[in-house]
Amino acid sequence: MINPQTSASLQAPKAVGPYSQAVHAGNFVFTSAQLGLDPQTNEPSDGIEAQTRQALQNLAAVLEAAGTGLNQVVKTTVFMQDLAEFTKMNAVYAEFFPQNPPARSTVQVAGLPRGTRVAIDGVALI
Repeated sequence: MINPQTSASLQAPKAVGPYSQAVHAGNFVFTSAQLGLDPQTNEPSDGIEAQTRQALQNLAAVLEAAGTGLNQVVKTTVFMQDLAEFTKMNAVYAEFFPQNPPARSTVQVAGLPRGTRVAIDGVALI
């Protein structure tokens, strides 16, 4: 039987509800979606590129606290406010996964918290 454990990073925005930043299950870490919020101010970065960069930095911090990293990510989901901004998001995303990028789903959503443009979650190996 698997006993899930949670982990959190102070280098990413705190969970604002009844959820964990990350949950360990077996050899995997499942993360909650990370917004493009500055963890110090809890304010969104300006524009899709800056928010994508911040969301991925937040994701990296959560993964590091869980004992893994972006190089171990096997699957991400990108939630976007507007798929017309896909090309800009994708260019920044590619900077974080230059080789052997993980499987990914990208979906447009009706809205995201705090007026953000993008949220990204991931599943990584430990």
